[in-house]
Amino acid sequence: MKFKLVIALLFGSFFCAAQTAVNYNQSNLAKLVTLNLKANKIGDVLQKIGSAGGFYFTYNGALFGQDSIVNLNVRNKPVREILDELFDGKVDYKENAEYIILRYAVNHFAIEAESIVTAENLYAITGRVIDTQTGKKVKNASVYEKRLLQSAITDEEGFFNLKFKGNHEAIVLTASKETYRDTSIVFLSSIDIKPKSYDDPDKNKGTFVGNLLDNFRIGRWLTSSKQRLQNINVPNFLTNMPVQASLIPGLSSHGNMSGSVVNKFSINLVGGYTAGVDGAELAGVFNLNKADVRYVQVAGAINITGGNTEGSQIAGMANMVGGNANGVQVAGLYNHVRGNTNGIQIATVNYVRGLAEGMQVSAVGNLVNEDLHGIQITGIANVVRNKAKGFQLAGVGNVAMQDMKGVQLSGIFNYAKHNKGFQLGLINIADTSSGVSLGLINIVKHGYHKIGISTNDLINANASFKSGNANLYTIFLLGKNFVTNENIETFGFGFGHDFFAGKRVSVSAELTAQHLHLGRWDYANILNKFQLNLQLRLFKGLSVYGGPVLNYYVTEAPTGYVAAKGYQSQISPSYSKKINGNDGWLGWAVGINLF
Repeated sequence: MKFKLVIALLFGSFFCAAQTAVNYNQSNLAKLVTLNLKANKIGDVLQKIGSAGGFYFTYNGALFGQDSIVNLNVRNKPVREILDELFDGKVDYKENAEYIILRYAVNHFAIEAESIVTAENLYAITGRVIDTQTGKKVKNASVYEKRLLQSAITDEEGFFNLKFKGNHEAIVLTASKETYRDTSIVFLSSIDIKPKSYDDPDKNKGTFVGNLLDNFRIGRWLTSSKQRLQNINVPNFLTNMPVQASLIPGLSSHGNMSGSVVNKFSINLVGGYTAGVDGAELAGVFNLNKADVRYVQVAGAINITGGNTEGSQIAGMANMVGGNANGVQVAGLYNHVRGNTNGIQIATVNYVRGLAEGMQVSAVGNLVNEDLHGIQITGIANVVRNKAKGFQLAGVGNVAMQDMKGVQLSGIFNYAKHNKGFQLGLINIADTSSGVSLGLINIVKHGYHKIGISTNDLINANASFKSGNANLYTIFLLGKNFVTNENIETFGFGFGHDFFAGKRVSVSAELTAQHLHLGRWDYANILNKFQLNLQLRLFKGLSVYGGPVLNYYVTEAPTGYVAAKGYQSQISPSYSKKINGNDGWLGWAVGINLF
């Protein structure tokens, strides 16, 4: 008996303790919070209230002074009452599962019905919206029925007129406007019953929707002033419907409430405007979406999405996304993403403001404002304004403004601030380089810049310029043999690599090809060299080197060819060997490097 009693007491204690824990299933505004804060900034106080209740606040930074200092000492007090105390009733609240949305709403208004007319399958209401404190009529307020998705904007006299088709037991009208608290009134089916105020059970429910569509000027052009007012007045109401059809924005199955509806399927003859799509959307000319789009969106000209996209966007001219894009974007002219991308972009020009992961393919250019992790292919230029990790291929040029880890291939030039990969182009430029640059001109600002002066077994005066880095540098060379009746002028190009053995001693290998001018330009005379140099650094800016040279001479001149007067006719020494019909021999070179 005692044992059963102990078990019952333990169970009861556990049950009571569980009831004192935070109930995360209840309304965020109803959660009880205990805090004792002194001289805290208002922003910090809101953050701590959110942490205690397991939610976040979202609000416009201009709602209050961020540096305002407040004291707060509450025990087991509902969040709603704490906010009323902090803001003195001047802020309105909406909530969803994760957020409480704060909105400045110091003013109050009421809906006053002037005429209610009922007929078969028709219910018409006219009235005005009045400021309860001043008695003035309120213009540009939104009056709407949430369930039936009917709305109107009040005129200069605060007047509105709404008609509802079908039989309805009750019509609940809500009025909303910036700086005003929402108010609702219910109209019952019988006109003999006076309309009365209505406590909307969903009045504190809202959805955090940032209208990023306004960031695109073309999005503002394609929507009416009434729709923009509706978005300002009713920013946090969203509902879901299976189908939407429209001719143009405003002339649709959801009227001016279309900006508050997320549809499974949306079809727009010319263009349409909705809150979002969770399925498919088709348009003859354009699609406008305030929030997110998932799965498929196709337009003859333009798709503009204020939020995120997931899936495929296809447009004849342009796709524009205010948030992140995950999936495929195909456009005839332009793809634009203000957030991050993860997928494929194909257009004449592609732009990503954030991080780009995946592939960009364009006819003219690809631009990524942050990092690239993937592939860029274009006919003209690829530009990454931060770090690039992957592959860039361009007909003209590639640019990585910070680190480049990967490959840059171009027809003309490549630039990377810090080259940590491989560059192949006519001109390769980097500020610093630990990778490899292969091209006619390789310039590393903080890298390898040397002027060489040397002599060898064939030409007694040579000058060279070496640029790049120790991994691979390019060599431009000029020379002249100043010997009577044995003149030779030469110019050439090559590559070299340094094998460092220490601070003062190193070994380099160089491969060059140079043309020998023998007084005439009638035949090509190419001297190919592979040279090994032992280098000794005497002090900073000066080193000496020397080593063996393997020469391989290829000429188009016929046997017995005589050079111009004063020039050397016999290039190959007597001890040269025939290798595939051309002369080869072992020679030498010594010289100095400056800088």
